[in-house]
Amino acid sequence: MDYADAVAAYEPVLGLEVHVELNTKSKMFCGCENVFGGEPNSRTCPVCLGLPGALPAVNEKAVESAIRIGLALNCKISPWCRFARKNYFYPDMTKNFQTSQYDEPIASDGHVELEVEGETFQIPIERAHMEEDAGKLVHLGGAGRIQGAEYSLVDYNRAGTPLIEIVTKPITGVGAKAPQVARAYVAFLRDMLRDLGVSDVRMEQGSLRCDANVSLRPIGQERLGIRTETKNVNSLRSIEAALHYEIRRQAAILAAGGRVTQETRHWHEEGFTSAGRSKEQAEDYRYFPEPDLAPIAPQDAWGPDVARLRATIPEPPAIRLARLGFSQLEARDVVNAGALTLIEATIAAGASAQSARKWWMTELLRRANESQVELADLPISGAQVAQIEALVQAGAINDVTARKVIEYTLAGEGDPEQIVAARGLAMVSDDSLLAAAVDRALAANADAVQKIRDGKVQAIGALIGAVMREMKGQADAAKVREMIVSRIG
Repeated sequence: MDYADAVAAYEPVLGLEVHVELNTKSKMFCGCENVFGGEPNSRTCPVCLGLPGALPAVNEKAVESAIRIGLALNCKISPWCRFARKNYFYPDMTKNFQTSQYDEPIASDGHVELEVEGETFQIPIERAHMEEDAGKLVHLGGAGRIQGAEYSLVDYNRAGTPLIEIVTKPITGVGAKAPQVARAYVAFLRDMLRDLGVSDVRMEQGSLRCDANVSLRPIGQERLGIRTETKNVNSLRSIEAALHYEIRRQAAILAAGGRVTQETRHWHEEGFTSAGRSKEQAEDYRYFPEPDLAPIAPQDAWGPDVARLRATIPEPPAIRLARLGFSQLEARDVVNAGALTLIEATIAAGASAQSARKWWMTELLRRANESQVELADLPISGAQVAQIEALVQAGAINDVTARKVIEYTLAGEGDPEQIVAARGLAMVSDDSLLAAAVDRALAANADAVQKIRDGKVQAIGALIGAVMREMKGQADAAKVREMIVSRIG
């Protein structure tokens, strides 16, 4: 169904489950190195492989990170919580259960506020709980999916990675903006988690991924509709696109008198979802308290100091943006693009707020969009952008050349100053060379010279362009204009 028709007849209700891999040095319950990739099954031990007799121990840093995340989400921190065993058939976890939290999460009942296209939405947080990640299945055949695969390989390197699952309550009142709100919420979490320093939030590597639930109900109806859960969506664009598609798909079923099937679904980057497994019946995970781990009491004398951790929470984006002096429109665009932390890093390296915003929100945002990656994933730092702006301010390069320097920096050729020197991109400072180029341009464009003398001053643009082309863009356009005017008289 057409999207406009779908949201005119039905109200979307969202539920978002975001999984965050923490960047602790070791895994959640053992001492294995916690890093992405590596030779398959090379970062394992008897604990994360669940071998008989192996006993887990809680990663203290992971608990502190969980508390800081809860505080940043305005959650209540539980004075006492514990782990539980979630029993399920896990082909990618040798224990055949997941150590998670069930009825006693470490953080609960929070909220965040977002602004999307000039409208403010409050996102209610149900809980943020600790658990461990599963391993990785690699399906051979079937285009990398389990359906149609000939066989699967298992890599347990990721098994046991510290994981925080952030679960919202049903999100209502978002209307036609449901996909944009979901994207903005996950972008908020990504930026917040990066600011907290608890995760690298690299969605393409799976360290931040979202299960996007959506259901539809007729406008004015209170009872919730039947939901679907699109699993492990790993980019902001895909979250928005998957929900947009699901709303259209479900609306078509309901409008035809059908019934939506409660199930998990898989997102395909070609622009559609496909059915996974049915969830018509509630799963019985047979949760029971983990007998090998003691409860955690954050407020206790022996637990993490919550007051100390609260002091480490960064300021909210609204306060930081106000201090930078951006207009309301500029601030909105910066937040929506996920550029706030990058701009702050550029300012900290010496650039002005407006010049930092200019480069990140124009040239770099354009390149990110062309490459279909997030701004933060571009291989350029705030310090490098500040260095480029410093070269412009010093007159060493102009804006045109600065764009080339950005291109070469993104290509990994080094820092901007090194690139300018190695490629000979510095501005031509020899006035005699500029004067000679101006004279050649005047001689080759006699018609433009006559037009200027006849009062058509805009014709000077053609002459300036000719000089700049000869100088390969490495000239001061204002100085070139002065020379042309002086010679024409």
